[in-house]
Amino acid sequence: MAKAPVLTPRADDFPRWYQDLINKAELADNGPVRGTMVIRPYGYGLWERMQSEMDARIKDAGVSNAYFPLFIPQSYLTREAEHVEGFAPELAVVTHGGGKELEEPVVVRPTSETIINEYFSKWVQSYRDLPLLINQWANVVRWELRPRVFLRTTEFLWQEGHTAHATYEDARDFAAHIHRNVYGEFMENVLAMDTVPGRKTARERFAGALNTLTLEAMMGDGKALQVATSHELGQNFAKAFHTQYLSKDSTQEYVWQTSWGSTTRMIGALVMMHGDDNGLRVPPRLAATQVVVVVIKEDEAALDAARKLAARLKEAGVRVQVDDRTDTPFGRRAVDWELKGVPLRVEIGPRDVAAGTAVLARRIAGGKEPVALDAVPEVVPGILEEDQALLLRESRERRESRTADVTSVDEAVEAAATGWGRIPWAALGDAGEAKLAEQGVTVRCLVAEDGSVPESEDAPGTIALVARAY
Repeated sequence: MAKAPVLTPRADDFPRWYQDLINKAELADNGPVRGTMVIRPYGYGLWERMQSEMDARIKDAGVSNAYFPLFIPQSYLTREAEHVEGFAPELAVVTHGGGKELEEPVVVRPTSETIINEYFSKWVQSYRDLPLLINQWANVVRWELRPRVFLRTTEFLWQEGHTAHATYEDARDFAAHIHRNVYGEFMENVLAMDTVPGRKTARERFAGALNTLTLEAMMGDGKALQVATSHELGQNFAKAFHTQYLSKDSTQEYVWQTSWGSTTRMIGALVMMHGDDNGLRVPPRLAATQVVVVVIKEDEAALDAARKLAARLKEAGVRVQVDDRTDTPFGRRAVDWELKGVPLRVEIGPRDVAAGTAVLARRIAGGKEPVALDAVPEVVPGILEEDQALLLRESRERRESRTADVTSVDEAVEAAATGWGRIPWAALGDAGEAKLAEQGVTVRCLVAEDGSVPESEDAPGTIALVARAY
């Protein structure tokens, strides 16, 4: 009888495969309240690496980290009408505390534009105080009706940036800088994730924003996932919260603002974009453990060789771990590391030590090969870079091969059954977008003919990318 697969094959049931992988790779569990999740140590390790890489890029953009309260007075949200209307269905509201009814209900943070503006209005007095560039790493709560671990959860982790500028141009350019040089660079060079940068339509943009810039990624099943957004808020929140500054001309002016965010959804994107039927495949630049040195069976010489090799790899700048759990069968451990997607496995047993070799098992490119023990630290860095590039290339080839040019709503819906459709925005328009929505297909973003971000929805030659989305 054929051995049952460890995971449901992706081709048979992609959602079940995803859930199987989340569970068996020990990334997360469902929380006790519907829609919440417990992020397990291995999954949280991925988030910590994402955090570290993103935080460095955010700080390089001149932004400082801060922290704002989890509880927001309900009255704050009502000051910006479009914003509160957009978030109303997702709000968690606290009405009692300390055994008493609160004088004013408080909202559990769904996003922080309102509370941060309350303080920006105090901190900004003069043009000398601008630009004010703040980021926070926090949790947020949005009451999710159709939860899926990492992709849509009632509580999730994220970073949210909030900035205030003296001019529209400064704010616009900063939102674009974050979109391109923080998010876009991180997705491509660390997550090995092909994304399409574009602007959202009026229907899809952030509640209260003038413009939303997005990065859209194609998952392994052809659906789209929004992985990061950067918003031009204009002066909407500034006027609601009276965030003004004294200009060089001694006039009172409202600031221009941005906000931008990325979340633990990126872990779900990592699974669905790079995973295969054997489990996760973690890009080497992201992996907390790039190489695991596995001792095949209990043997002092093999264990000593493994530890010495790990020390040499660490000296070479490789993030390495030794698996010396010889009381657990080697086959079970090999499957476990495959599931977790560690990029490279180095296997050492008594025979390998006697021959002066080790076996390199490549998780991303696949295959095994013997290598001289002394040569392992020299060849590993190159292999890791090769496999990093391979993941990015595969994700790009998937998107390009599964994106079709279409000319009508019906053709767009057909294309979205297996991938993405590209249709001239002038031919689709608001009416066509509404028809697509009736069939569960959305305009993911608008792009220029050359793949850049159009300056406006009405820019000549603007193309709409349409897809079914998570």
